[in-house]
Amino acid sequence: MKQQDSEPNLLVHENSPYLLQHAYNPVRWFPWCEAAFEKARSENKPVFLSVGYSSCHWCHVMEQESFENDRIAQLLNREFVAVKVDREEHPDIDKFYMTYVQATSGRGGWPMSVWMTPEKKPFFGGGYFPPEDRYGMAGFSRILLSIAEAWKADEKKLIDMAETVTQKLRSLAANKPPGENLAETVLYRAANAFTEQYDPVYGGFGGAPKFPRTPVLDFLLAFSYYTGEEKPGEMVFATLRKMAEGGIRDHLGIDGKGGGGFARYSTDERWHVPHFEKMLCDNAQLALTYAEAFMISCDPFFLDVADDILNYVACDMTDEGGGFHSAEDADSAPPGNRGKTREGAYYLWSFNELRDLLEPEELELFRRLHGVKPEGNVLDNPHGPFEGMNVLVRRSSLEKEALRMGIPQKDAEILLDSARKKLFRARNGRPRPRKDDKVLVSWNGLMISAFSKMFGITRKQKWLDAAERAANFIAENLGDENTGRLLRRYRRGEAGIEGKADDYAFFSRGLLDLYETTLSRRYLDRAVRVMDTSIELFFDRDEGGFFDTVHGETTVPFRTKEIYDGAEPSPNAVNVLTLCRLASITDRNDFRDAAKKTLACFSGSIEAHPEQLPCMLKGLMPELFGMRKVLLNDSADRDRLQKIKEKIGRRYMPDTTIASRQGSKNRATDGTLSEATLPAATLCAGMRCYPPAHDWESLERLLEKTAPPFMASGKR
Repeated sequence: MKQQDSEPNLLVHENSPYLLQHAYNPVRWFPWCEAAFEKARSENKPVFLSVGYSSCHWCHVMEQESFENDRIAQLLNREFVAVKVDREEHPDIDKFYMTYVQATSGRGGWPMSVWMTPEKKPFFGGGYFPPEDRYGMAGFSRILLSIAEAWKADEKKLIDMAETVTQKLRSLAANKPPGENLAETVLYRAANAFTEQYDPVYGGFGGAPKFPRTPVLDFLLAFSYYTGEEKPGEMVFATLRKMAEGGIRDHLGIDGKGGGGFARYSTDERWHVPHFEKMLCDNAQLALTYAEAFMISCDPFFLDVADDILNYVACDMTDEGGGFHSAEDADSAPPGNRGKTREGAYYLWSFNELRDLLEPEELELFRRLHGVKPEGNVLDNPHGPFEGMNVLVRRSSLEKEALRMGIPQKDAEILLDSARKKLFRARNGRPRPRKDDKVLVSWNGLMISAFSKMFGITRKQKWLDAAERAANFIAENLGDENTGRLLRRYRRGEAGIEGKADDYAFFSRGLLDLYETTLSRRYLDRAVRVMDTSIELFFDRDEGGFFDTVHGETTVPFRTKEIYDGAEPSPNAVNVLTLCRLASITDRNDFRDAAKKTLACFSGSIEAHPEQLPCMLKGLMPELFGMRKVLLNDSADRDRLQKIKEKIGRRYMPDTTIASRQGSKNRATDGTLSEATLPAATLCAGMRCYPPAHDWESLERLLEKTAPPFMASGKR
């Protein structure tokens, strides 16, 4: 990361912030390119692959300990060809080799370290390695020496091992044989599995480290909607509340200024101490989940959290052209020290700092609300970096603390607002975490969905403006109007990298969500175009499902189809639901057939382990329970139509698409029908369309009549 007096390596010519961080390492890094593997072949050396991303804390640690170490760099340069990959730019490469690491070590994560043959076939791998033997782990130096010696002693043995491993990976990547027609039982099996994993004390699923797992939360909300089962929804609400009260959330979000949003995960089971990096993909998904929780519960707490996330993205993560940046780092320099960085330094507070910044009454209220202690509030601190520091959490209510202090709640609100703004200003004076300012189509698609949904709920024009600016930014800078193809990444005026399956999947869904919010035909046309291109480039017409990379791609030894949900939902799962929605709106049977064929392709995996595929299960629901369509007549009375749009925007209906049916102006002016008497909406469900509804009240009655759960025993 630090610039050396010596010449930079080849990464200096790249545009990825992560690769540029390594451009002045003494390691002679290559980006992923054919030249690297040709060098390995010509010099008969194994390839060392290091995969990470710019906001990854342990990636920085390994860089500082090993890749900036001259002795280790000399060893790497002498015995290997070293290749660096930004996993966010090349998810296909990351996924292929992460599958290998997980299969051989039982765990994964970043940084990822893989040794392979010049033919890209792996034979050894892992994650973070300390420079020397430590923490019960083999040191990076010792591993490098051992592999170098093994290659020289018997390279054929390693090549044969790599060939065997690659064949096993091919078998793992193969879809399980299609099962019988999927039934509702797979949904109940998954819901029961999540119920067993649920933490009734702190919410969430499993123990530390604890991730939000938004695909699971989204599935449970939809499952509760379709079946009428209340407990899954209650688990989601409790989890969302506990997360929002925990340290995984940045509690210093100021409307119109910035801050707020969520860190990637919690290092403990209580959501207290986060891993402080903030990722666009996580915040996009959480904003959508909190918004849908509000739609179901009508609890303003969830809406406020969703609004806070969007405020963070709009203020702190938006490119000047309208796209959204990717991430903010976990590490930054401590206040007053612009030297070595430290995890969480931007977000942590000592009691003395707060006492110096706040008036006594403000401090008293703030420390009780946010769990601040003079000795610090971090309980689990094994390596000591947070000694004496406080992670802001929410531990009490404003109403309770106002009563305890003997002041009106309005006065307490004024005190809290003053304290928050003072701390926000003080924090802005600290060295800020590095930002990964690349714009990824896939993650922008997720964010467009969130902004669109929130405009539908709140009717805040700024959220619609953000969604539309991002959609137009991608179309203008990363899309080819003639071919319909997408590039993946934009940064500082340069677009590049062939779009992957998730770019097309998430962007088409974002455009469709934007269409249903605005009923602007251009967004529907774009969504259809993106999906058509996705089918052309990625769809397996023989067996169904979408490959991760385009037809003919040879980046990795063989192409795979991502089905499992990770930090982002599976592109195949997102495509299934988007195809169902597009088929409902456009009446295109080829979209419906592609969705069915994709479900059939993965039916064996769904039947075997439904709890591993929550997003795919959500995509299965329209096939099991049917879909509804509301057609809005744009020639109807404007006030009645606007009321219907506002009411629909606040209603959770995952089984319902919204479309515009353009009416004829002549019908309203030829004397037979006036604009005031034209029907405003038509509901179609199953094989029939109901009599047109003239107002929201009559449409609402039809929606209630055709809604789950009492229709869940069969298709409508």
